Amino acid sequence: MPIYWAFLTYMLLKPGKENQEYFFMFSGIDKLLHLSIFLLLGLFFLLAFPKFKTTTFFLIMLAYGILTEYLQFAMNMGRAAELLDLIADVLGAGMGFLCYKKFYPQNHH
Repeated sequence: MPIYWAFLTYMLLKPGKENQEYFFMFSGIDKLLHLSIFLLLGLFFLLAFPKFKTTTFFLIMLAYGILTEYLQFAMNMGRAAELLDLIADVLGAGMGFLCYKKFYPQNHH
């Protein structure tokens, strides 16, 4: 869990580069990436800390999403804070929560 969180923080805050066109690039891929990495973060978080209440879980995910978006803005290293990124983060965390409930029902109360 700490390794994934550290990797995620690095990836979200590393200096931005010019958008290069690759065969797999499409409009909105960054939102899909935000959603996917927060889905995994939410799932891993709940697997590591299954006793957290739902509200606490979502507050932590929201706070982390806000923090990374704010730091992207404040560090001024070619990344931009975007509300849609934050929405994708929270939706991804919610999907991770739903996956956890579906596939690990014995772990939550």
